[in-house]
Amino acid sequence: MTAGAGTMSGARGPAGFRSAAGLRSAAGLRSAAGLRSAATAAHGPAASSAPARPDRGSSPIVPITVQGTAMGGRFVLHLDGEEASARRDAQRILKRVHRWSDRLTRHASWSELIALNADPHSSVEVGPTLAGALRAGRRAGEAGEGLVDVTLLDARLAAEGLPAEDRWTDGRRGPNLRGDVGVGASMPQATQAPTAPDGRPCTSWSMVDGRRGTATVKRPVGMRFDLGGVGKGWIADRALNLLARYPSAVVDADGDLAIRCAAGRQWSIAVDDPRHPGTALAILRLAAPAAGRASRWGVATSGISIHRWSEDGALRHHLIDPRTGAPAVTDLVQATVVAGSTLRAEALAKAAVIAGLHDGFALLERAGAIGAVVLTDRGETLALPSTLSLLDD
Repeated sequence: MTAGAGTMSGARGPAGFRSAAGLRSAAGLRSAAGLRSAATAAHGPAASSAPARPDRGSSPIVPITVQGTAMGGRFVLHLDGEEASARRDAQRILKRVHRWSDRLTRHASWSELIALNADPHSSVEVGPTLAGALRAGRRAGEAGEGLVDVTLLDARLAAEGLPAEDRWTDGRRGPNLRGDVGVGASMPQATQAPTAPDGRPCTSWSMVDGRRGTATVKRPVGMRFDLGGVGKGWIADRALNLLARYPSAVVDADGDLAIRCAAGRQWSIAVDDPRHPGTALAILRLAAPAAGRASRWGVATSGISIHRWSEDGALRHHLIDPRTGAPAVTDLVQATVVAGSTLRAEALAKAAVIAGLHDGFALLERAGAIGAVVLTDRGETLALPSTLSLLDD
């Protein structure tokens, strides 16, 4: 299966993989030789064991695959088990995923997220699903050291040249949403996005926990949220939790993967090459030691090669740098990160791309990433030293 595309693949990565440990520059690029695996990191979630180089005796997995859609993209379950029960369980999980997605997407008028974004009040009560995803957004922001921010919807729309007020012209509240706008009633349009004195987006907000998982969101009037990759990572992790009866399973949320592997088994994950569709930069082998217990990882890819466009001759893309409120100026085209959860991998991959090669590798070091593969704007494919043991020969 492919990180970034979510398809089964037998492609092999090209030879010549370079470890970032060998990089030096006059600008002070740090060596990545001292990077730690998540198993020894001082903070952040970790897999149950940092995977060693796969034993050649490790048994590959040929899963039962069931596909659906969620959060505006493909959602695929790969389960290692008896076919009839695996397909039955997969359909049950997909129904749960659809319910979560319906509350979090910005692509459906009945979404609770759209209701929150259009609400004219600074204090808004939200249900447990949206509250959980927003809490995940705060954790993602912490993991990405502030470079991942779920409040930048209007900055993204502005970068695309689309006025924010044109996006939700026919929003509707769904049947389980709170507030003073009734079911089926048109919602008021959001006001202009709040800005700081220097003109950059205002990103300060908070949550007050309520009963049974609900919360009250407190934000400046006009602040709007975009859960995007954070929502997909959060949903993938939750879905994998519901598949506990399967020691080996993968939840593929449009390329962001939540992975569990039984002892003595292995998954092969292809990292897409955005320059050449259908080919791979590398193959990651994620294996659980035969003498241990099931291991769990998250693998996520972020980059500037998919959602991009040209404006006045300049290349623009969808990854907004919170420090500027504009598309990030970066020398990384793509980053794929292996971490202890899909949410954390998604946050670290996005933050690394926004930060760029030098600062991105330093950030991954501090975060204790299990592994990472990046593609630079010079066409170089680089990996953290901790990743080399995971790469196919």
